[in-house]
Amino acid sequence: MDAALTPSPAATTDDELVYESMPCIRIYRNRVERYLGSEFVAASTDAATGVTSRDRTISPQVSARLYLPRLDAATKLPVLVYYHGGGFCLGSAFNPMFHAYLNNLVALANVLVVSVEYRLAPEHPVPAAYADSWEALTWAVSHVDEPWLADHADFSRLYLGGDSSGANIAHHMAMRVGAEGLARGAKIHGLVMIHPYFLGSNKVGSDDLDPTARETLASGWRIMCPTTTGEDDPRINPLVDGVPGLEALASGRVLVCIAEGDVLRDRGRAYYDRLRASGWSGETDIWQAPGKGHTFHLLEPCCQEAAAQDKVIAEFLNC
Repeated sequence: MDAALTPSPAATTDDELVYESMPCIRIYRNRVERYLGSEFVAASTDAATGVTSRDRTISPQVSARLYLPRLDAATKLPVLVYYHGGGFCLGSAFNPMFHAYLNNLVALANVLVVSVEYRLAPEHPVPAAYADSWEALTWAVSHVDEPWLADHADFSRLYLGGDSSGANIAHHMAMRVGAEGLARGAKIHGLVMIHPYFLGSNKVGSDDLDPTARETLASGWRIMCPTTTGEDDPRINPLVDGVPGLEALASGRVLVCIAEGDVLRDRGRAYYDRLRASGWSGETDIWQAPGKGHTFHLLEPCCQEAAAQDKVIAEFLNC
C-alpha cells in the first residue's frame, strides 16, 4: 500500500520534522519513523493453506522470501517474482500483510513465488529499489544454489508482478530484460500490474477522485527520488515522450488490475491503452474492481472484490 507524503513547515534542526504521512511515516532530518509496514512475521508453513515459506539472503543488501504450495510430487510450477508496494518507503517481503496475501495467492494459483526484499527510501533513494530488484531477478533465474527453484521452477513460465510501487518496479524490470536479457535464456512469460504507481504532468480523470491524495503522491515521489526531474521522469511516467516505448517490454502477456475508486486508476488504464497501441506483440488484459480504492485487496483481503481479483490473477498465472 503506497503512502502519500505532505510537506510540513521547514525544518531548522536535524531533529525536526521534514515530511509526514500519518499514520504511516514521519521523516526527520536525521531519522525516519515508520508506523506501518515494518512489522515482521517469520517464514513458516501456513496452517490454512499448506503453503511453506523460507527466507534467502541474496546479497548484503537484498533478500527474498520464497513460497511453495503443497505438492504431491516433484512438480514444476510457474514462477512469480513479486515486488511489494509501499511508495518505495514502506513495506517488506517479511510483513504480515504481504505474507498473508502471498500465502493465499500461492495456494490459489499453485505457483512458486520469490517475494523480494529491497532497500527503502528515503535512506536508500530510488533508484536503489530498482537495482536491488534486478539483483533479485537475476539471482532467481540462476537458481543454482536454491533447491526449491532448481527442483520446482518452470522458467518457461516466469512472471513478474507487484502492487503499486511494486508494479512500477515490475514494469522497469521487464523493460530492462528487453534491453539486456536474462541468464540462461530466461524470458518473461507474463507481467502482473496491480494498481500501478505511475504519475504524469498531464491531467487524467481519476486525479479528481482525491486531489489532496494526488498531490501528496507527487510530493512523496520527489522525496523518494531526490534526483527526479518531476512527474514526467520516466521512472514514474513510462508514457512520457522521448523514452523507450512500451513495444520494447519483454513480456509475452500483461495483466493490469485497477480499482474504480483509486486516484491512480486512469494512469493504469493509460498504461494498458498505450501498450495495446504501441506495436507490442503480446497479449494484454485489464480488470477493474468496482467501488474499491488503492490496494484494497491488502486492506480487505476477505471482500468479494479481493477474491475476484485474486481469481483473475491466478488464472493469468496459469495460461
